[in-house]
Parts: sequence; structure tokens; C-alpha cells
Amino acid sequence: MKTPGTRFLSMPCVLLVAISLLFAGHSAFGADACGLSDDGTLFWIGKPDGSAMEFGLAKETWRGYQKKYSNPVIFNVGKDTLDAWPYIHPSNSDGWAGSRAHTFTIRFALTAVPADAMHLIIGQAEAFSASTLDVSFNGKQIASRKVPRGSGSGSGDPTLLGQPEAMVFALPPDALRAGPNEIQLKLRDSSWIMYDYIYVGTNPQPPKTPNSIAEELLPDFLQGPMRDVDEVIFAARALGGDGHWYANFGNYGPEPERKAYAEGAKLYRLNLRTGNLITLLADEKGGIRDPQVHYDGKTILFSYRPGGTEHYNLYVMNSDGTGLRQLTSGPFDDIEPTYMPDGGIVFVSSRCNRYVNCWLTQVAVLYRCDADGSNIQALSSNNEHDNTPWPLPDGRILYTRWEYVDRSQVDFHHLWSANPDGTMQQIWYGNMHPTITMIDAKPIPNSHKVVASFSPGHGQREHDGVITVVDPRGGPDAKNFAQSISRRANYRDPWAFSEECFLAASGDTVVVMNERGIEQQIFQLSEEDRAARLECHEPRPLVPRAREPIIQPRVQPDLNVGYMLLADVNHGRRMDGVQHGEIKKLLVLESLPMPIHFTGGMEPISYGGTFTLERILGTVPVEEDGSAHFEVPALRSLFFVALDENDLSVKRMQSFTTAMPGERLSCVGCHEHRTETPKTDGKHLFALRKPPQKIEPIRDVPDVFDFPRDVQPVLNALCTDCHGYEKTARGGPAAGKLLLTGDRGPIFSQSYYTITINRLVADGRNMAKSNYEPRALGSSNSKLLSYIDGSHHGVKATAHEVKLLRLWIESGAAYPGTYAALGCGMIGNYIENVQVNTGADWPETKVASSVVKNRCFDCHNAPSRLLPLDLADERDVSFWRPSMDDPRLKTSRHIVWNLSRPEKSLMLLAPLAESAGGFGLCYDPKTQQPVTVFADKNDPGYKALLALATTGKEYLSKDKRFDMPGFQPRVDWVREMKRYGILPDCTTPDDPMNVYAVEQTYWKSLWYRPPPDHASSEARK
Repeated sequence: MKTPGTRFLSMPCVLLVAISLLFAGHSAFGADACGLSDDGTLFWIGKPDGSAMEFGLAKETWRGYQKKYSNPVIFNVGKDTLDAWPYIHPSNSDGWAGSRAHTFTIRFALTAVPADAMHLIIGQAEAFSASTLDVSFNGKQIASRKVPRGSGSGSGDPTLLGQPEAMVFALPPDALRAGPNEIQLKLRDSSWIMYDYIYVGTNPQPPKTPNSIAEELLPDFLQGPMRDVDEVIFAARALGGDGHWYANFGNYGPEPERKAYAEGAKLYRLNLRTGNLITLLADEKGGIRDPQVHYDGKTILFSYRPGGTEHYNLYVMNSDGTGLRQLTSGPFDDIEPTYMPDGGIVFVSSRCNRYVNCWLTQVAVLYRCDADGSNIQALSSNNEHDNTPWPLPDGRILYTRWEYVDRSQVDFHHLWSANPDGTMQQIWYGNMHPTITMIDAKPIPNSHKVVASFSPGHGQREHDGVITVVDPRGGPDAKNFAQSISRRANYRDPWAFSEECFLAASGDTVVVMNERGIEQQIFQLSEEDRAARLECHEPRPLVPRAREPIIQPRVQPDLNVGYMLLADVNHGRRMDGVQHGEIKKLLVLESLPMPIHFTGGMEPISYGGTFTLERILGTVPVEEDGSAHFEVPALRSLFFVALDENDLSVKRMQSFTTAMPGERLSCVGCHEHRTETPKTDGKHLFALRKPPQKIEPIRDVPDVFDFPRDVQPVLNALCTDCHGYEKTARGGPAAGKLLLTGDRGPIFSQSYYTITINRLVADGRNMAKSNYEPRALGSSNSKLLSYIDGSHHGVKATAHEVKLLRLWIESGAAYPGTYAALGCGMIGNYIENVQVNTGADWPETKVASSVVKNRCFDCHNAPSRLLPLDLADERDVSFWRPSMDDPRLKTSRHIVWNLSRPEKSLMLLAPLAESAGGFGLCYDPKTQQPVTVFADKNDPGYKALLALATTGKEYLSKDKRFDMPGFQPRVDWVREMKRYGILPDCTTPDDPMNVYAVEQTYWKSLWYRPPPDHASSEARK
């Protein structure tokens, strides 16, 4: 079979158009009809290279399927480019494509029917599961076959090499006809496949696809870019059971005895020329990780958890295994260290005393210390993880920063840079582009580029990903300046010797790889190590290297503030329509760390929105020329909202910035391109004519909002006469089908839930999106405020009431104002992303569920009309990313069950006759005629539903919600507050305490304070 060529790697983006034109069909297909070529080929779609990258949607990936292919896929051979054929073919289980079977159609014309036997060969690059493929020619099905299962990788990433397979179909003699023909490929019953190629011709043998494994690379490398390398060191250790890239140290919040790490590790030294292997350190119960070779090539720095202990600390040893010495100590985990040119060490550590806001494990952020482990200093205020710092050739630190300020928690983990003292923290690559975890980044010698692991999606265990080269010269947002090297996502800790020579770990092996992704295994762990479930990590050459330039420190330790200068708030991306002078001030907010986490989701902080509480610090003025110059507290995670003359939001920042003590930061504008420089007209900025302005606190509002405490009283005063359960002189009940009372549902108050699902506030939601257009987020686009300005039935709020609602919206629109609310006072909440079916074994649940099925399902039988069977029944609605267009939200458990006043539950009032005190809302969907389900309150069905709601109320009276009298936080929250030194060791969970005040003390404990020998009078003031 003559193939249209092969390639080993994903092509650069600039070649995709050419590829599409070259291999979208046989070259004879410029005409309306065609025949066989000399080698028996009728046509190709794509080419047999084990890759789906030449097809449509490869750049957008599966997330863009429904937008790009809203109509059925039809490919016209010889006319269409490969962009018309999606790289991925979805099936019934793929919710991102509508959860249905999809049929792809290929159209072509024949001058005559070939005399020879013909075959259809479908080359499959990867498959998630064994779907059924129905193949039809001209309306007649010729085959139905299970597709090969593939590797089972669920990423759907076209840049990765999966498990290529081929399916060969012999065509019946009458399958083809002269003139127009159609092939229909219908995928059903399971999940997607990715295409490699489609061939129609006389050859029944599938073409060979390239193999990424080479016989010999190392000999040439050792004579070339690795000529100075004789030996490498690497760690071998067992993997923990958690799939998150970061969850490999410490314990789980609810179960301190449950560890995120596994036991067993070794530190090896391998001679690449002789194959000699030396064990430098072994600990069958301990952990060894992150070795780093000193500039002198003789000393190894690493993280070590000795067997029988619980924490990783920093250690050093000589390269021959002698001289083991501990540098850091304490009940913290110090990991991923790297030497800096000034002699210090930068590492990440759990000394920051916080947990991941969306998982149950501890956070580690950037720290530094001296070479002997002394003088430990925080460099980061991140609420989430920093990872794998490494020096750049110019002396800065390159590292991974994960963050989510009012946006998706699983999509923004990109490359950032900072000076070795923590100053100048800024995006290096990727913060505008979700879905990839960029980690393990290190510079490539003699180039501007770096090599990194691009771990798919939210990242894979131990940083497994695609070896990728990033060129920063296109700026941090240039997606096509990142080029995949490997074709699988199972590599970690890459090291570059040149742009053509890489070293990496992969499972239980160490490999070398060239720039085309061809690899050679140079080492595999012994059977004994593999039996102990050890894998290879962090291979590093044991060679000396030159120090990078030393960047002089800019931190002023005696100050507890930094300074920010904004040149022009009107300048930046997506600022169209913002008039000069429209922005009058900046609202300064702080993203607050979480002391412990239980769930994996955001409940009860929000419903599908923020995971994080946000503190209002105050406002600073913007001058007439758009400039601002102000003082900020040091080492705090701050972000800004631009406000107009009415204090309404114009533009919102969805990332955070940090100023180190005494640091002076400046920015060009609002979300400006990082490849731009300030416009200069010879004039001094107005803001620089004054000293840095202090943040002006907003005196008459709380700094951290609590919805039941601060917002519900406003709703009670303005809204509940009409939007309550009773008819009043002003209106009601439930006017506009909206309930704004503070009655408790299973997780939220009914007013909070109503405001959320009816989009009465415009928050960031849990979306992989940022940099919205002006006035899209916050108070300017929140309909709630438009209902209290006097235009809505005369409802007119006071200025203070407006301020309360406005600032609650700007600070993230959270439900509780304390993290102590986590994990308690809820029915049907989540633990480790799995719902707790609270009440499933209650007798009342079983009876009530039977009533709902027997009395309600005749009408409520469509998926959009189903009612919850119990207090925890979500009816398959996603809790973390519910669509606000989902009709099921209107009858969700969160609104139909009232656990403050059970008799007011809509599950009771809607079907109860008006004459009996109900709403009488039920009707037959076929006839649209009213239906009385419960004629009175003596109906056994009514009593059964009331009994379930009453039992739910009783449950909350014991497991109290944060806003209930007598509330007590979880034992684990108290334990961590004692561990952080916030509560006395003698504190018991039953002791009365003000959890709001305790958390304020916790947050303040994390603030930067000048060391006693540096503390100036100004700083102390």
C-alpha cells in the first residue's frame, strides 16, 4: 500500500493547513468524480501516523465540539479540508457532545465501479472504550463492530499518542455505485474514538504506523549534547493512591492518620557509559524525592522523609552517598528544593498552614532558606499550590502556580516567574489558556526555551504529562509557541541537554528522547523494585554547571507593606466601550486561605460559584489620567475591581497579585498584553504627584460577608412580603415563582439558591473562562440591584442596603462567611467528590420516596420535570457546574424542601389544594388542566412528605448549620486551629467559640510581620 507519508510527531501549527490540503483525499479528487489510482487507492482521509492532529478540532479539543460541529458531520472527499472531519467521534456517553450517538458521513463520486474487491480501513489513534461502530454504504449497513478498546486514556487529547488500531471492512460487491456515494459511520453505546486515517481501496492490509521507540539514541547523545555527562542520579519511590499531581505529601484533613504518600524509596546513581548502578540511600518505609545537584556537581540536595516519620524535610549528602545531613525540621513538608546562584535554596513547603480549597490535602507554596536551612522566609501567599521552582538563565525562578479567583478550580495551573526574593511575581506562560497543568519546567541550554511536563487537564499523578518545549518570545498567551515533543502523557521531570536531547522518567524507566519524540529506554528498575511498586522520578545529570546571575534582593524586611503603581486603568484587553475617566476607584479584595477542607467541591461556600471567601480591604482612588499609586499589605493575595462613579463594577481581575515587603510593583493597565510597554507622552502620571495612597476601609460593612447575617435582613425588609410563602398586602405568595425567605434547604437557604439559579448576581461561576468584557461580572451586571432601585413595584432600598448587596456581590457572593461551615449542617453534601446520601436509611425517606413515585411521577415523568425522591436526591444535576438553563433546577431539592418550616415545603404546598392552605400548582402536562393531588392535610401522602421534611429539620437541629444558635464546627476544624496555634491546646470541640473571630485570628496569623531586629516604628505602627 502506498501511503501519503508518515510522521513521528505532532506537526507545528503552521503546517496543519498544508497537511489538510495534501491529505484530504486522493489527488485526482479535484474533479467531481474519480477512479482508482495506480496502487489501488480510491482515497485517504488523514494519514497513518498514529496521530489525530491533522483533523478538525485538534486545536480546540473536544470541549469545542458542539460549537464547531453543531450540524451533522459531512465530509466531501476531494473538496473539503481535514478541518471538516473532527479528530474525535463522540458516542452516547459523551455529555460534552449531547450524550447521543453521532453519525459521520463521507461523500464521494465515482466515474465507474472498481472491478477489484474493495476495502474500508479505519485507522484509530485512540479509544476511550469499546463503542459499537455501524458502517453503511449508500444507506445499506454492511457491518456492526465493537471498536478496539485502545489504551483507555480518558483525556481525549489529540497531541498524545494512544494505542493505534485498525479496523478492516471488506465491501460487498454492490456497496459502491457509479456517481455519488455515501459512507456513514455511526458510533453508539459507549464513548469516543479518535481517528488516525480512513482509507478506501483494494489493499486489505492496514498500513504500518510509526513506532516512537528507537533502538539507539544514547551513544550519539553521549558524543554530542551529553558529552560531559557520565552519571545521572534519580529517585525511585512508591506512588501514593491519590490521582492529583500535588497530593503526594502530608495527610487528609478529615483523616489525619491517612497519608497522601506511600512507603518505600531509594536514591540511585547510574553510570550511563558502564551501566553501573549505586544505591546512595534506601529506606523501605521512608520517602525520597526531588534530588537536585549543586553547582559544584558534588553535593545532592533532596527531600527526605525517614521511615517512621510523617514529614519531608530538606537534606544534603555528598554525591558518593556520604555526609547525610538534615537542613530543615519541624512538622511541615519541605519539598521540591532547588539551589539558587546566591547560595540559597528555594523550595515549596506546607509551612503556609492551609489546605487546597477543592481537595482534602495540604498546600505547599514557595519558600526560601539559606544553604544551611536557616532563615526560612515565605515568598508566596498563594491559597493553592506552587510547584517545582527552578532557576532561569537570567537568575529568576520559574515555577508552577495554581490559582482560581472566581473561575474554574481545575483549569489554571501555569508557569510563573519571580525573583529569588519573591519580588516581581508574574505570569511566564499560559494563564489565559485553561486545561493544562504546566509543571517540572527547566531551561534548555543555549536557548530562550524551557522544557516542561504538560500534564493533561487538571494534571496527572506525579506530574505525568507530555514533554513540551515552550518558547516565551511570543509572550505568555501565544499558544502555538508550545510544541509537544513526546506523543504520550506518561513522562515526568524532563531535563534538557539541548533542543534535540532530553532526559525524563516514565513509570519504572528512565529514557532519553530526541526532538521528534523518538525515545530510548536507558534504565529500568529491578524486579525487586518493581515488586515494591517503586517508580523512577527526577533524573538529573551529576555534573557541575555555571551559576546564573545573582539578582540583588529588593525586599525591605522592615516594612509590612508594598506599593503598586497603575499607569492607565483604561488601557488593556477587552476594555472596549470604557470611556476615559469612567473608572473612579479600585476596590481592593483579598482571597482568603482555607484552614481545612473536606469535600472536593465548593459547598456550602457557593452553589457552582466560588470556592473561596474574599475579604474587602477598601478602595483607592484612580486619577483623571487613569493612574493609581497606593500602598498594599505585603505577602497577601490581592485582586482588584475597577469601579465607576456609582461604585459599580467595570472590570474584574480573576487572578491575584502579591507585593513583597517594600516592593514597588507597576502595571501598564487593566489586563494589558504582557508584550506591550507603557505609552509615554512625556507627561508624569498624576498619581505620582502624591505619596502612595493608603487603602480607604469601607467602615459600615463587614470585611467578610455572611449571607444569612448580612444579606438576608435586606431581603426580609424589601422582598419577602411578595417573595415569601404567605399572601400579604404587598403581594405573594412566591411572586414570580421566586422565594427569597431565609428558610433552610438541605445545603443553602432558599433565598441564596433562588438568587443563584435565577442569575440575579453575575459572579465568575466555576468556569474555565477569564478576562470578561467590561461590566460582565459583578454589580453592574447583577439584576438583583435593579429590583431595589424603585422601578420594581416601588421597592426602594436605602443607600446602606444597596451598599451591602453590592459589596456582597463584589466579594464573590458566598453563602457562609466562615470556613467553619464546611462539612457540617448539610444534608446530601459531598466527601471526596462523592455525595453523602444522608437519610437514605431513614424510614421516612423510604415512605416519602414511594409517595413521590406513586403520586407524582404520572405527571413528573420527563427528565426536566422529575422531582427529588428524598432530601439528598440531585437527579443527576452536576453540583459543581450546573447549567443555569437546566429546567431541573426549578424543582431541585434545594428549593422544594423547607427544613426550617417543613410545612412550607413546596413538595407539600404545590400539590395541596388551595382550599386546604396549599398553592394548588399541579396540573396535567397533557391537558394543562389543574390536578389536585392532596385534597387536604390528612392525606397519607401529604403526611409522609411532611414527616420526611420534619426529620430533616430534626437532623439539622443536631448537626447544626453555621447560622444556627449553638453551632459547633467540626472536630477537624478545631484540631487544625490548635495545630496552627490559634486555639489553645486545651480547647475541645464542645467549647463555646466565635468561629468568625477565630478565623479572623487565623488569617491574621499568616500576615507578614517584620522580624524583631528589622521592625521599624513605621512598620510597627
